[in-house]
Amino acid sequence: MSESISTNTAGIQPRATGRLAAPNIPIVESPARLIGQFFEWFGNLGIFFWQVTRAAVTPPYEWRELVRQLDEIGSKSLPLVALAGAAIGVVISLEARYSLSRFGAKSLFPATLVYSVIQVMGPIITGLVVSGRVGAGIGAELASMKVTEQIDAIEASAINPYRLLAATRILACILMLPLLTIAADACGLLTGWFAQALVEPLSFHQFVESGFHGATFNAFLPPTFKTTVYGLIIGLIACFQGMRTRGGAEGVGRAATNSVVLASLFLILADVVLVKFILVVFP
Repeated sequence: MSESISTNTAGIQPRATGRLAAPNIPIVESPARLIGQFFEWFGNLGIFFWQVTRAAVTPPYEWRELVRQLDEIGSKSLPLVALAGAAIGVVISLEARYSLSRFGAKSLFPATLVYSVIQVMGPIITGLVVSGRVGAGIGAELASMKVTEQIDAIEASAINPYRLLAATRILACILMLPLLTIAADACGLLTGWFAQALVEPLSFHQFVESGFHGATFNAFLPPTFKTTVYGLIIGLIACFQGMRTRGGAEGVGRAATNSVVLASLFLILADVVLVKFILVVFP
């Protein structure tokens, strides 16, 4: 009897607890590794920019693809940019009227609206809107071409993918951002004047004459043409993230997300530098 009991006891297996051993994966990477990845990313970006620049200045030139990208980036972004500019104009008009009335300076409303829209809000809002639409589109498009090996097929056909895919999109962003900014500024000024005219009578002629009184080209051209740098940032980062994608469908989504996030972040940082540069060069 004792032998059978010991035999049965020896045959009993321990019950599984349902818990798996946690893998030994570090949750936070070391600072040295993060710094190394940071500089590696910037180095790869610099190499990519050099390859695109060299491909863009050597013939043959892809004029047809450039025109298609101008339409894709410029014309199709115009409604969204105009709507964003109109909303910004109304918001600034409401805030400016309330703030200026508290200090008895309502006569400065036209100049305040004009300078706020053209110098400050118009360029940065246009850049962020285009970054969200165009950056995600370029990143996802090139990433899908990369994971499906279409870029490799283009390169095998003796066509430089940096010239056909990257240079045309970056140049289109550079050329279209100032034009989109002008459209956003115009919509912002019109809706700002309309919002003010609904509350107090203010003719459009009086608004333009008071708002642009004493204004020079140095006050409006640098903020508008600084958006060419925004276009360079958006196009370069979106193309870079898209053409270095790995990992199938997951990589395509990651490339689109990184394109928008990084382009918007560097656009804001560039705005800080460009504002200081404009204040020094065009006092």
